[in-house]
Amino acid sequence: MRATPLSSTLHGRVRFHKRLLRAEPSFRLLAKLWRISWLYVLLICALAGVGYVTLYSAGGGTPYPFAAPQAIRFAVGLVIMITVAMLPPRILVLAAGPLYGLSLILLLAVLHAGHVGKGAERWLIIGGMQIQPSEFAKIALVLALAAWFSRVGYARMGNPLWLIPPAAMVLVPVALVLKEPNLGTAVIIGGIGAALFFAAGMRLWQIVLLLLPVPSLIKFAYAHLHDYQRARITTFLHPEDDPLGAGYNIIQSKIALGSGGMWGQGYLHGSQGQLNFLPEKQTDFIFTMIAEEWGFAGAVTILGLLLLVIMGGMAMAIRCRNRFGRLLALGISMNFFFYCLVNLSMVMGAIPVGGVPLPLISYGGSAMLNVMLGFGLLLSTWVHRDSRYGESLTDAQS
Repeated sequence: MRATPLSSTLHGRVRFHKRLLRAEPSFRLLAKLWRISWLYVLLICALAGVGYVTLYSAGGGTPYPFAAPQAIRFAVGLVIMITVAMLPPRILVLAAGPLYGLSLILLLAVLHAGHVGKGAERWLIIGGMQIQPSEFAKIALVLALAAWFSRVGYARMGNPLWLIPPAAMVLVPVALVLKEPNLGTAVIIGGIGAALFFAAGMRLWQIVLLLLPVPSLIKFAYAHLHDYQRARITTFLHPEDDPLGAGYNIIQSKIALGSGGMWGQGYLHGSQGQLNFLPEKQTDFIFTMIAEEWGFAGAVTILGLLLLVIMGGMAMAIRCRNRFGRLLALGISMNFFFYCLVNLSMVMGAIPVGGVPLPLISYGGSAMLNVMLGFGLLLSTWVHRDSRYGESLTDAQS
């Protein structure tokens, strides 16, 4: 069949990329930089820009104490993201085990020498910096599960014995994070694990078997919750019972969301946010500030940007030709999705308040750097999407 001008052009570009990848290291680096989805990077920068503008407002119309430090963290995260995007799959697979082990060590360190804040031990002070190991644990878990499932392959997923190690890999960090306690992050870790199990080829009967003990586990977990966690659940159901105490946060959030109307009260003019009625406006409830100042139209725009980032990550997963890369891209995308789902549901009163920030927008160092690390891994799967390293999806399912 005679080649069309378009197909000839596309084949020419593919041959050009292959020649670059076989060339000197400096040329291979240029080829990888060329293959990065810069449109996706632009979307990430747009969300970070929204975060800067909102944190500027949360700081009372000044870059300090929130906006400027967050901009510096994003700049550092951008360098980390591009650097990680250059790493080939074989390096990521080799690093998966050690990084997962390091994440468990850090989680254990939190329980023994963690910094206490707001009734929970979630942070470590290292070199004068405050880090939250549970954020890093989510990325490490995605890497470890992707590496495991890529080695096991689709055919072996029918044997329950092959599911015991990855199940333990999920349950151990969930238990350690619950011990801090950090219920919101533990739920996200469990959700990421469930998504990767399903994507790796878990059979329907296995899913049903795993769901059978869920009611008993929920009952057991509720019986061992801290008093303040039970209060959050009670407040979620009846916030008006304690409007100046446990129900204050969610009531003020709903007031701010409703007061924005269609077009908002105007930048730097939100009543609940600027008068400090809105709690944790720079972290947990930053989306409420956006809705109050920019209204329904602004809130929908931000939701659209978040959705584009999630769908872009899913598209990269679909285009990846190797099983490891596809599962890794899916896991990173689901991490971002659960971040957004939990935070947005929380500020709207759909679920109890859980202390989960809105990625790229909320103030926070550990969350920002780990999200950018995750995006670097996601872009790495896109840069190396044609790599046949490890077991390919076609081979695994044949």
